[in-house]
Amino acid sequence: MPVRLRRWTIFVVALIPFAQLVYGAVYQTLGGDPAKAILLATGFWAMRFLLITLAVSPLVRYLKWRWLMPHRRMLGLFALFYGLAHLLSYYQFILGGNLAMLGEEIIKRPYILVGMPALLILIALGITSTRGWMRRLGRRWQQLHQLIYLAFILAWVHLYWQVRSSYFDAVLYGAIGLVLLSFRVRKFLIKRT
Repeated sequence: MPVRLRRWTIFVVALIPFAQLVYGAVYQTLGGDPAKAILLATGFWAMRFLLITLAVSPLVRYLKWRWLMPHRRMLGLFALFYGLAHLLSYYQFILGGNLAMLGEEIIKRPYILVGMPALLILIALGITSTRGWMRRLGRRWQQLHQLIYLAFILAWVHLYWQVRSSYFDAVLYGAIGLVLLSFRVRKFLIKRT
């Protein structure tokens, strides 16, 4: 499949969860608490795209799926897209568009304190993901973009702290993330020896 067609296919498939949320909101199929459904779905999809982005390098390295590499940036940008949708959902549905309530919310929901830095890292990575920024930052670009691992850890803690009943998703995403982080640690250790 040509790169351009693959890029469009990935783009359209990555937008399907968002389209489903829009459809559900318009046709009122999101259940008894649609605001919560949107908030949770956007958060989960941000986490999933973070994991997918982290999986690209090991898949290329160990399974030789080189065709994935040109799409890693777009996958990372979808993690940012769903993260921003999650933030906007929170702002609209939980804060009611009132930033003055944020202080109260942080006391009630301390997991916000780890979610925000994760999103800020994704924003920085999204802004600097262009070729122009790669040239400007040189070797520091790679160091900056390794912050995706910290973003994942913070996002996972954000998810874990807010679990109220089933820890299944948090444990599953944490286990997948741990495996993906272990590839990075292994690569780092091999470089050092």
